[in-house]
Amino acid sequence: MDDASMVGLMGRVTGTVGPGLVGEVIVRERGGAEHFLAHPATGSDRIERGTVVMVVEYQPPRTVYVQAAYDS
Repeated sequence: MDDASMVGLMGRVTGTVGPGLVGEVIVRERGGAEHFLAHPATGSDRIERGTVVMVVEYQPPRTVYVQAAYDS
């Protein structure tokens, strides 16, 4: 999986993502779903479990930076 193919994928937070926290997201890709360690794309964002997110950066092998996909 390369950087370009991960960026823009949607996922769901399974472990809170936030400043000082290493969260977790599940991302559907390659016909399945995989878990990745996750950090907020903006250092001050806190993203709670269940939030739909978009991958904005990928750092192989298992780390992504995410932002909330929808603003409330």
